[in-house]
Amino acid sequence: MILLYTGDGKGKTSACVGQAVRAHGRGLRVVFAQFMKRAGCAGEQKLLAALDGIRFFAGGAGFFRNEVEREEHRRAALTVFSWARENLPEADVLILDESIYALGSGLLLESELRELMDMARAKNIHLVLSGRGAPDWIVRDADLVTEMRMIKHPMEQGEDAVKGIEF
Repeated sequence: MILLYTGDGKGKTSACVGQAVRAHGRGLRVVFAQFMKRAGCAGEQKLLAALDGIRFFAGGAGFFRNEVEREEHRRAALTVFSWARENLPEADVLILDESIYALGSGLLLESELRELMDMARAKNIHLVLSGRGAPDWIVRDADLVTEMRMIKHPMEQGEDAVKGIEF
């Protein structure tokens, strides 16, 4: 099954973490990779890395905002992609957090993501993708699609992100 968590609202990574915990609790082997987040920058990372039965890797270079940094971010995305591909045989569930963001930014190529999707389907491995702006082809190919929609957020009033809530 291919699951997609997308949209402009908060909760995509939280849905991925919840899916990892649920699968782990049912004895499934979980491989969880974060494309954009650096190691040690988000609250969920410490827990995911500590759980036996979950292989976790955060290999991002941060969120991509500057074309000058494209090469560094592309290298980081390829590192995460390679890690996920290498660990695919060890997974019942493969979670690629912010893979859609990496795809939309051109840091991950459509051909690369399609290859991983095809490999997961061929091996009956559940694949979870997340990130804003999912292209139509992924929405069509996914078996389960959830869109998080922002209705209201404190950032609209200029408030900063809250530690332990948003990161």
